[in-house]
Amino acid sequence: MRNVLLMLLALVIFSCTPEQSEDIVGTYGDEITEKGAISVEAMVARLDQADTVNVKVRGEITATCAMKGCWMNLVMPDGQEMRVTFKDYGFFVPSEGMEGNEALIEGMLTRTVTDVETLRHYAADAGKSAEEIDAITEAKEELAFEAVGVIIYNTQEEETE
Repeated sequence: MRNVLLMLLALVIFSCTPEQSEDIVGTYGDEITEKGAISVEAMVARLDQADTVNVKVRGEITATCAMKGCWMNLVMPDGQEMRVTFKDYGFFVPSEGMEGNEALIEGMLTRTVTDVETLRHYAADAGKSAEEIDAITEAKEELAFEAVGVIIYNTQEEETE
């Protein structure tokens, strides 16, 4: 009987323990929290009311700057990517291995036009070939996000052999 009571007590204690938080790869820039975060879809909808909005959003990382981690891309609902840079280049994220993870970012989202020179610079940072860089001949209307803080979560599935 005593063993049964001890097992029940242990079960109650462990069931009341808070769930483990997600595995965090790292935090960068200003300290931020999940509180007030919105979906990528809700973020895009806010741009219907203004060309610039201050938001906190979580999304999947598709690429990071291979040179020094000075930018990353998040996937948008339409499959396009949104470039995320970091306020005053005051911090950087890991330059490799982040694709497929998720990032919580807080900062300013702007609808903008990126010139050819900047697009080519980003392509070079991403390790694109000379032919791919030379093929960039037109400016691109896109969303740009300047983050003041970032949390990267390890959301990649473990590979099994």
